[in-house]
Amino acid sequence: MPRPGVDRFDSPGKGRGLRVTKRFKVGDLVFVSPAYSYVLSANERGFYCEFCFARKEGLAKCGKCKRAFYCNVGCQKGDWAMHKLECSSMCAYGENWCPSETVRLVARIIAKQKTQKERDPSEKLLQVEELEAHLDKMDNEKHEMNETDIAALHHFYSKHLEFPDHNSLLTIFCQVNCNGFTVEDEELSHLGSAVYPDVALMNHSCCPNVLVTYKGHVAEVRAVQQINPGDEVYTSYIDLLYPTEDRNVRLKDAYYFTCDCKECATKAKDKAKMKLRKLSEPPAPEELRKMFLYGRSIIEDFRRLLTMCELSLDKMGAVFDDANVYMLHMMYQSMGVCLALEDWDGAASYGEKIIKPYSTLYPAYSLNVASICLKLGRLYTALDRPSQGLRLLKKALVILEVTHGKDHNCVTDLKKEIVQLK
Repeated sequence: MPRPGVDRFDSPGKGRGLRVTKRFKVGDLVFVSPAYSYVLSANERGFYCEFCFARKEGLAKCGKCKRAFYCNVGCQKGDWAMHKLECSSMCAYGENWCPSETVRLVARIIAKQKTQKERDPSEKLLQVEELEAHLDKMDNEKHEMNETDIAALHHFYSKHLEFPDHNSLLTIFCQVNCNGFTVEDEELSHLGSAVYPDVALMNHSCCPNVLVTYKGHVAEVRAVQQINPGDEVYTSYIDLLYPTEDRNVRLKDAYYFTCDCKECATKAKDKAKMKLRKLSEPPAPEELRKMFLYGRSIIEDFRRLLTMCELSLDKMGAVFDDANVYMLHMMYQSMGVCLALEDWDGAASYGEKIIKPYSTLYPAYSLNVASICLKLGRLYTALDRPSQGLRLLKKALVILEVTHGKDHNCVTDLKKEIVQLK
């Protein structure tokens, strides 16, 4: 059964792709897709329903494992086919039950494939078996990671799941790693992981004309540019803040291709993204190269370097302007540390430095811009600066009405929040 308004086609130079068959304006819903399979992050258990991903207080816990939570009996029954894979295993292993989110998602995919009798509603254009795996392009490090995950799958699920052969398992893990989606809320907080075959059909561009957002665990694809009949639908696979070379390094590493979109061809924003301080003596090329490498290493190893936030900002700030993307990345992480430490003033000071460059460097209707507006707007409200908070929440609302739709619960909740501040 086709999806109204979109169809699958052979995209020149890109393989399979998705194109529209009618005109879509900015903010229009292009299509909706349920997940083929999904899993709630272990960190969000107790805050969100395992089945519908609704955030509620007073969720009821599973009577057996005590670790899965649901809105009601209906949600618990709806989730049992998947939860039973984990329930008794969690009881048996206790605190030692620790499969990764990817392992949990793959277990659910295997279980579903064994009982699936007809094409899933998420596979109207592309079936899970057709997802690209890129097995021949894996390096040794990725191969070892997949082997570790396969070992964990056998360890935690062998009593409740019959596995396919090893090569088939390896293929599924590669497919999930290349095509899986991170389910996020409006502040870009990680809620879980899912596979959406039809959504995965979209190719990448650093000038995307759609964004993927989530209502519970259902994916919604909305236009952020006008799309005309016959146009290909493009989303972005990566964070678009960074300069062309960095973006393509990430795309090559994770998805095995180099982007040739207009932004990559022209590098139009690279100069602004790599802005330097006005120094009496310009830094030597070698000094710049070392600083770029330093900035990149901070991004890759941040978990081990949280305590070096301020030191890193001082070091990079001697050469990079505050609007340089590596400085912005470090300030965003520093803001997160301040929030964790409940240092509201410190978090607000970083947010104030970030918000203007973000608005310039990201595309229109960016979720990253909406997220920082929400965070800083709510910080201002907590710091008794309601007029500043109101301004930023309204800016976030304009973006979210396009990216999530005017009837999304995050939009209606934000409107109530704004009314209370007036």
